[in-house]
Amino acid sequence: MRSVGSTLEEFERDLISNLYYQRGTTLESASGSDGYHTLALTVRDRLIERYARTAAAHYEANPRFVYYLSAEYLLGRQLRQNLLYTDTEKLARPIAAQLGTSIEELERYDVEPGLGNGGLGRLAACLLDSMATLDIPAVGYGIRYEFGIFKQGFRDGAQVERPDDWTFYGNPWEFPAPDDRQKVGFYGATAPALDDPSGLRRQWSPGEIVRGEPSHMLVPGYGTQTVNIVRLWRARASRESFDLSRFGAGQYKEAVEDITRAENISKVLYPDDSTEQGRELRLKQQYFLVACSLRDIIRRYRLRNDGWDAFPAKVVVQLNDTHPVMAVVELMRLLVDEYRVDWDRAWSITRRTFNYTCHTLLPEALETWPVALLERLLPRHMELIYSINYFFLQEVEATFPGDGDRLRRLSIISEDGERRVRMAHLAVVASSAVNGVAELHTRLLTETTLRDFAELWPQKFHNVTNGVTPRRFVRMANPRLSELITTTTGSQRWITDLDQLDALAGKADDREFLDRWRAVKRANKVDLAALVEQSTGVVMDPDSLCDVMIKRFHEYKRQHLKLLHVITLFNRLREDPDLDVVPRTVLFGGKAAPGYHAMKLLIRLVNAVAEAVNTDPVVSRHLKVVLQPDYNVSRALVIIPAADLSEQISLAGKEASGTGNMKLALNGAVTIGTLDGANIEIRDRVGAENFFLFGLDAQQAEEQRRHHNPRAYYETDPDLRAAIDAIANGVFAKGDRTLFAPVVDAMLGRDEYLALADYRAYMECQERVERAWRDQDAWARMSVLNAARCGFFSSDRTVRDYCDLIWRVDPVRVTG
Repeated sequence: MRSVGSTLEEFERDLISNLYYQRGTTLESASGSDGYHTLALTVRDRLIERYARTAAAHYEANPRFVYYLSAEYLLGRQLRQNLLYTDTEKLARPIAAQLGTSIEELERYDVEPGLGNGGLGRLAACLLDSMATLDIPAVGYGIRYEFGIFKQGFRDGAQVERPDDWTFYGNPWEFPAPDDRQKVGFYGATAPALDDPSGLRRQWSPGEIVRGEPSHMLVPGYGTQTVNIVRLWRARASRESFDLSRFGAGQYKEAVEDITRAENISKVLYPDDSTEQGRELRLKQQYFLVACSLRDIIRRYRLRNDGWDAFPAKVVVQLNDTHPVMAVVELMRLLVDEYRVDWDRAWSITRRTFNYTCHTLLPEALETWPVALLERLLPRHMELIYSINYFFLQEVEATFPGDGDRLRRLSIISEDGERRVRMAHLAVVASSAVNGVAELHTRLLTETTLRDFAELWPQKFHNVTNGVTPRRFVRMANPRLSELITTTTGSQRWITDLDQLDALAGKADDREFLDRWRAVKRANKVDLAALVEQSTGVVMDPDSLCDVMIKRFHEYKRQHLKLLHVITLFNRLREDPDLDVVPRTVLFGGKAAPGYHAMKLLIRLVNAVAEAVNTDPVVSRHLKVVLQPDYNVSRALVIIPAADLSEQISLAGKEASGTGNMKLALNGAVTIGTLDGANIEIRDRVGAENFFLFGLDAQQAEEQRRHHNPRAYYETDPDLRAAIDAIANGVFAKGDRTLFAPVVDAMLGRDEYLALADYRAYMECQERVERAWRDQDAWARMSVLNAARCGFFSSDRTVRDYCDLIWRVDPVRVTG
């Protein structure tokens, strides 16, 4: 194998070679897409050499591996990241210039992998990045979605979902492996294993077989030789699925029915589960992921190990939320039914292999599946769940004899109404460790959501506060700030040791440094203004307060509270055109799930309010409102560095952690927020004086919910009443009082997330924001201290915590 080189001449040689032999074209006829793919392949070649050395080092060391199972990975574009991680941008840039283009121009062809949607997927990507950077042997497992979640557009202000065909022009970062397919069964029947008198072993004869075809993408570490992988599964039909006789008879649709049904499994992320067919497809998707992944994990284990006794010492599987929890049952099926391991030994192996990260406190987000659906779709797995639950409840009875209510609460199978399998309960029962993702979240898990389990097994529960990778969300997102940090700290060590940002705190009172800090922020806002104008037509003032709320649309995140603030400003400015207010640009970003009709209507209202604000000749001089379409990682890398104010206003006790709050604070945005999720830890570190706090805390919110009367707030607060009346009276719907009536009804009828209860405190807090903004030196000081004191929120620290508290894994150094 010819080694790739590190000189400009060698890089140019390899690039031309890839252009000829991989793309099949010449310099004279190459298109922009050819240029991008050729550059990507040339950079990828450098990573492949590292990956080969990593695989060899891992094979030799035979270490304990972390296998990270996640339904989504929000990886972001790969070209700029991999240029950085291979230190080849300095080689690529002059060659691109020789070809009459630029890296920035070629990057337009670099499409974000459609493998994730929100914070869960971005956290997974950050942790994979940090595992590689810290030399932790790891593999991520996920699904290769053909169309991702969706591309978001707007028609008459309403969200329109379009397919995200992210591989239409090919994906140069991906390595398909069609010869390594795994069989996955569904439906069918089970029968006793004749050689097992215990009855615990069964034979499953699936009624449908789907094949999982793997591919993988490289996950390089920064400043190290380690390159791990994320392995992705695509659903494929068997060779016999195409019915040639039907096709010959002109029954074209019927001829491919089996292929369509099989390959639907990996079409989209989170299929709409508002229908019975959608729920079945989503469960199929989850089982498909874990069935393929566990067979691959076992294959990897058996390359160097014999028997099963060493399995938990060599394999640690982290379940990223409840989506992959069926892996617990699948491992039991493989061990008991296929490898003939006795039940007690198989259960011991399983419980020492799995760990579970819970990402929510919302009951509706703790997945449950109807027993009837599982019995039909995965009959053997439902039998295993019955057995697991039977033995578990015996354990509970021995610890709490005679406590029938506790047995009912802890049971994996809920008997209240329709019988359902509680996936979070199954995960806790089968895991050696369970963790929350922020201090408050973990405490509330053990005190409320999973209280009975915490009383049964207190030693299982841990906190591992989330983090974000500084490589993508500071170094790549904010090159101007990165240069200032490097100059100030004297080195680039901060990129892998974010505690180095502490040095910035000593400059918080340095007038020259603050001027440079503000210049960086303004330049970033100019970049954002260009994006906003290009994508929405709205002209943003770079000198205005950039007020940002970027997160998926959900009621508990309370985008409607932010919108009430905007409407209140709109009303005040219309009443008094000479009102002295701080110029402000409010930028929303985020998607609503296709079946989440309440939030899709709220998105339409946000766009309607934005149109009213931006076209009003008086109001628009002081206020602009933007809903950035199709918010994703690439757009985040422009928005986050420009943000002045970070909106983290979820109801206290509902947000598990948040990672957007961390990214924004690290880039110098000041947070306005509640005592929720990681906001608490951010405020503790940056100082109460550098954080705009408002609203009920978690305990107060719980007490408020017991006697909440939203209409009382409406009737006694003139500003709130005027804002809601503007919506109700059709001010933002051309006089149509019916269009947004459901939004008004939800606020006045139940106000489930207490937006009306927190409205006045939020408005007063926003007035404090305005007063603070008027003193630009003081604001810049707050901005600096937010960045300087948030080094804790690096995903490198998060991974170290996992390694120390839960995984018990050691790094394996890869030599160059």
